[in-house]
Amino acid sequence: MAGSYKKAKSSDMELTEITKQVERRADSESPIPIKDFEMRIAKDGVWYHQGAPIKRLPLVKLFASVLRKEEDESYWLVTPVEKGMIEVEDAPFLAVEVQRVISNENKPFNTDFSFRTNLDEFVTCGLEHPLRVDVDPETEEPNPYIVVRDGLEAKITRSVFYELIDVANECIIDGKRFLGIWSKGIFFQLGQIDSD
Repeated sequence: MAGSYKKAKSSDMELTEITKQVERRADSESPIPIKDFEMRIAKDGVWYHQGAPIKRLPLVKLFASVLRKEEDESYWLVTPVEKGMIEVEDAPFLAVEVQRVISNENKPFNTDFSFRTNLDEFVTCGLEHPLRVDVDPETEEPNPYIVVRDGLEAKITRSVFYELIDVANECIIDGKRFLGIWSKGIFFQLGQIDSD
């Protein structure tokens, strides 16, 4: 029992040190050393440090604020004084809620879709925050995502995706029928109705 307490205390101390590094300002001339933070974001959106879930939401939000995605699809926490690669099993965020916002602008269907992530970030689907749906080639199951910021995406939860399907519109593109949503005047495809 004492061993697990010491391990938990050690893990908390390391998280506290990482938090201090995030908040600290660095000399712009100094190189940033690379470190292994031993962090992972699971498919269900839970953040882990050394195999244990991080239960303090403000701490997770702080780490998320310094999360970056590189061109090689790797994910990094970049603090002013060091950076470290972290494992992301699917997407770093989850879109857990959607709201339809009626717009007064003159555009198709006058509706925008605003998403809330599991870390309480809000994004409105549009040019800056596009929605995409990947289809698993084996199961043909849709995997919908929306860009939150800087190439970082939120996976749209199944219940939110079903809400979108319920209010979706049909649109013909290149002679094929698609189901999708209009947001910020752009049609975002959710799936093809006709199959070849």
